Amino acid sequence: MAGTLRDRIRRRAGSPAVRLLFACFIGLALLIPLMMVKGLVSDRQQQAQTAREAITAGWGGAQVLAGPVLVVPFRTTQVENVTDNGKPVTRVSEVEKLVYISPVDHQIRTMVTPEARAKSIYRTVVFTAQVAGHATFQLPDDLAHFSITRERLMWDRAELRMGVSDARGLIGTAKLVAGGKALEVQPGHGPGSTSGQGYFAFAPWDGKGSLSVDYAFGVRGSQSLSLVPRGGATRWTVTAPWPSPSFIGGFLPVSRSVTGTDFSAEWQVGKLALGQPPLGMEEPGLALVEAPQNRFGFAEAIQAADVKSSSGDSAAGSASEQISGNSQTVGVALIEPVNLYAKVDRSVKYGALFILFTFLTYFLFEVVAKVRVASAEYLLVGAGLVLFFAMLLGFAEVIGFSWAYLVAGAAMIGLLTAYSAAVLDSWRRARLVGAVLTALFAGIYALLSLEAWSLVIGSVVLFIALAGTMYATRRLDWGASGDESV
Repeated sequence: MAGTLRDRIRRRAGSPAVRLLFACFIGLALLIPLMMVKGLVSDRQQQAQTAREAITAGWGGAQVLAGPVLVVPFRTTQVENVTDNGKPVTRVSEVEKLVYISPVDHQIRTMVTPEARAKSIYRTVVFTAQVAGHATFQLPDDLAHFSITRERLMWDRAELRMGVSDARGLIGTAKLVAGGKALEVQPGHGPGSTSGQGYFAFAPWDGKGSLSVDYAFGVRGSQSLSLVPRGGATRWTVTAPWPSPSFIGGFLPVSRSVTGTDFSAEWQVGKLALGQPPLGMEEPGLALVEAPQNRFGFAEAIQAADVKSSSGDSAAGSASEQISGNSQTVGVALIEPVNLYAKVDRSVKYGALFILFTFLTYFLFEVVAKVRVASAEYLLVGAGLVLFFAMLLGFAEVIGFSWAYLVAGAAMIGLLTAYSAAVLDSWRRARLVGAVLTALFAGIYALLSLEAWSLVIGSVVLFIALAGTMYATRRLDWGASGDESV
């Protein structure tokens, strides 16, 4: 009686439904090491970011340019209501304040020379930019409407201020010419939008007529270059021998040209778009808007839109999140054409599909061709698929994503095909498994490349796989015993 019960349990354990249940359980268990590989990608990404910071530590970070802005002290009367001996008293005193005057017209030309630098197996993009500009200042006719009179402006202490967000990047000798006269520049006093970094010079102007200002300087930086437009009209032209720009900030360029070797772009921002007065008692700050977060950092967030970058579409970034998400800046990021960590991370997300299709192939051999595949064999095949992603990450850091995918994929297809010949007891069946794996690896690579169509293509492939499984098992008795199924 006991023997009969054991035989029933053994036969039920070999039924197609139970075999499918075991395969699903093993597939779910393999998601644990798959998530560990995903964590490994994040860890390597952090190491890469640390290496990038080491490369740019003495070079300069993401640069923001601001200015020129004319800052003039002025005297004004201030009325205060205070209490003296319990009685309200009105005191009138003369105080000194600053007025910030923006140019009525500003034209900037910037030539960027990018350079890829590496530390060990990690690389990042740095650049040197030559900036030249021309600005015109003019006091508004209705100066009194701003509660300022010409007589109280202290022109002997007027300053022309230029700013860069990381003064370590300033190179060479900065030139500043006002009214045809070369000025002696001093460090510091940059506009507040650059945290006070930059340089300044005393301006030889008395407020009459207009003041013409020409300037030129060199600056080093990394990742991105942005400009804070000020005044009545700003026109900024940028050119660089780099094929993968991403335009960031609150305004897109009005014209741009991106080729396989270089790009050029021009921004035009008017005073109405900026919403700033021509002069004010306080320097306009940067109106920040919320920028999308990305755990891969700036380059990777930009890279998520690398398919669009060739046409210059805006992308959300985040190593300079305050720049790319700023409604009062214009700028460009120099991104790498291929971001291997973002692509490896995306490929790991398709790991469940690798396991699903491979296990499905083995299961169909079990129920259709009557070949028994042990649970341990499912586990070993799944372990090989998980190992593929670790190999992909390791090789991608050395030889690039595409070649790494080819090498790791070919190695895994060869291994699993040879192993399938022993498991399925037939090289003919093993070659079919190899064909399925080849199609699977090629299809996933296509999904990684065709980002916009990945969901549609993936859904169609899953539908076809489900329909094929339904057709192959349409006459299968799922509750049959193991002996009957064989």
